[in-house]
Amino acid sequence: MALNPNKDVKLYYSIKEVAEMFGLSESTLRFWEKKFPQLKPKTVSSNKVRQYTSADIDLVRQIYSLVKVRGFRLDSARKLLTQNPSGVDKNAEILERLINVREGLKQLKQQLGDME
Repeated sequence: MALNPNKDVKLYYSIKEVAEMFGLSESTLRFWEKKFPQLKPKTVSSNKVRQYTSADIDLVRQIYSLVKVRGFRLDSARKLLTQNPSGVDKNAEILERLINVREGLKQLKQQLGDME
């Protein structure tokens, strides 16, 4: 039997889990679902529970980057995602990497300051 390295990866995430990932409220995610037609999580018909896939989470990450990090208005972000989704994805990925590098440099600076 082959070992699955992605054993901890889930197929579906609840709206609460996705909201916690990005530090958003659940109502913000519901609002974004109305504003961004691309964002359509699966709903379980019995009690309308939203189930986000990893593709949905990637789209939320792009929207978050445009709206919360870069300061785009919702209409502009929707237009940009519609016209050039691959460009937005690349920019979001680059921005996330830069933020991680900045955090790492801050930690390194703090460690060097503690050594003095």
